[in-house]
Amino acid sequence: MLDLIIDARPASLGNGFNVRRILPYRLRRMLGPFIFMDHGGPVNFAPEQAPSMDVLPHPHIGLSTVSYLFDGLVTHRDSLGVQQVIRPGEVNWMTAGRGIAHSERFEDPTTLAGGRLEMIQTWVALPEADEEDAPSFDNYQPNELPVFTDKGIWMRLIAGNAFGLSNHVKTHSPLFYAHVVLQAGSRFGLPLGYPERGAYVAKGTVEVNGYRYTEGQLLVFTPGIDPVMTALESTTIMLLGGEPLGERFIWWNFVSSRKERIEQAKADWQAGRIALPPTDNLEFVPLPEDRSKPAGSGTPPPQPLS
Repeated sequence: MLDLIIDARPASLGNGFNVRRILPYRLRRMLGPFIFMDHGGPVNFAPEQAPSMDVLPHPHIGLSTVSYLFDGLVTHRDSLGVQQVIRPGEVNWMTAGRGIAHSERFEDPTTLAGGRLEMIQTWVALPEADEEDAPSFDNYQPNELPVFTDKGIWMRLIAGNAFGLSNHVKTHSPLFYAHVVLQAGSRFGLPLGYPERGAYVAKGTVEVNGYRYTEGQLLVFTPGIDPVMTALESTTIMLLGGEPLGERFIWWNFVSSRKERIEQAKADWQAGRIALPPTDNLEFVPLPEDRSKPAGSGTPPPQPLS
């Protein structure tokens, strides 16, 4: 029924903003094409704290970042010149391809007034044929994303295809990603047709095959098994998975099917060959010290930024 249960681990983005890191995990590097998953918040902060939580300009290659908010507002800027205020329920899909830099800042007056933030960010690895594509950014409004409702059930399809639903979010490989809210006693399953499938419990508690799973756990299900999840209280679940892409290497914010491409990205960022956002170019995150060691050393690479 369950191949693996991954408990979220605390991680710091290095700016006072602590998150729960779900993927990658030492026993499970990827789930379908998803290679990274962070759950930030919920956090409440005073207006004077907001600048200290900003994620300064930093680079990516070989992936798409997918930002999805439950609460709060984040201002995205990237080296394409895009400036986008990210709001709850929207899908913000940035494809790094051969290289992009972006920042995430908490500067919107509405956020500062409310002081609450909660978000999920995932990275979707690109197929080898698309790893060197031109970078791009797309924002999709909630009314572009199909919603399914039933008694005690609400689901928004964030990307891909699931349960007979689809949308126009541009993806590069077969996948599904959905936001599900269940009331106590409601039952829900997983989409069919994908070899790798998981459910992250963002809030609440579910029961599967007589066992309870709670907030901060990613349930990775056995291929070919169609489980039923029963909510034991008001529960929020993120469903995700898809077709695997094969081995990927990840170091800091770089993902590639080739180790040498990671080394090139390090050199490019250090030499300034990846442009900064034109409206946010006065500061940036420097390349971290490479603390990686041969396999088995137990020393992790630098923590990724969002």
